[in-house]
Amino acid sequence: MRLASLNAWGGQIWPDLGDWAQSMQADILCLQEVTRAPEPSPDWLSYRDAYRELDQRADLFADISRVLPDYQGQFSAATRGMLENSQRQDVASEHGIAFWVRRDLAITETLQCFIHGQYRHDGWGEEPVPRTFQIARICEPASGKSYSFAHLHGLRDPEGKRDTQARKAQCDALVAVIGQFVQPDEPFILAGDFNLLPQSATFDALRDIGLTDLVTTRGHPDTRTTLYSKPQRFADYLLVSKQVNVTEFDVPATPEVSDHRPMILDFEV
Repeated sequence: MRLASLNAWGGQIWPDLGDWAQSMQADILCLQEVTRAPEPSPDWLSYRDAYRELDQRADLFADISRVLPDYQGQFSAATRGMLENSQRQDVASEHGIAFWVRRDLAITETLQCFIHGQYRHDGWGEEPVPRTFQIARICEPASGKSYSFAHLHGLRDPEGKRDTQARKAQCDALVAVIGQFVQPDEPFILAGDFNLLPQSATFDALRDIGLTDLVTTRGHPDTRTTLYSKPQRFADYLLVSKQVNVTEFDVPATPEVSDHRPMILDFEV
């Protein structure tokens, strides 16, 4: 089985991102920073705030769903606000995370919830914005074996990735949901853009519930591409329970389809 996780950067590197998604042949694809168009939109829109200006695909969820027709997709919205078209006119957009699972695999149980805040329907607002969490149980029909996976986009703080009270509360919520959903001795995979440093207390809490991070423990020094200019090179992590047999794990530098590198896990359960 293969699981791939990537902060998709709003689809800025399109169509290369779509080509990559097809070529991965992942059984499960988890993307963070995904847009969804709640109304007809042009292909591209722009996001602007005090810190950055970004061109984004208007409906990255639909874009990926089109290039992966044999997959089941699920989008989880955190916020809805206005982006701008090329004439500087406002166009409604939703922002969140999403996953796609190969059609022949059975999704037997799902849960999506907020690990910070609640759905913000009336604009992006100030940081930290709400954050959603998706977790699902999969059954492989041929063997009948089940396992669970989850992913998240952790809180962003303009001042950096240090631990804060908000991030501690996010960690507590994350651990609680995992404890509620994952069954004893069930293989479990957790991935995403955590927006944390490797020494964060969050990883102590996740270690306490039996999860091991593969990025830092396997010596990967960088989860960013050359499109990211800041010196702090860690943001993304992938953790597994001891019941997951890791056959291969990589954080490849190329192809560059985002300012984040993808994390690609080949595994058996």
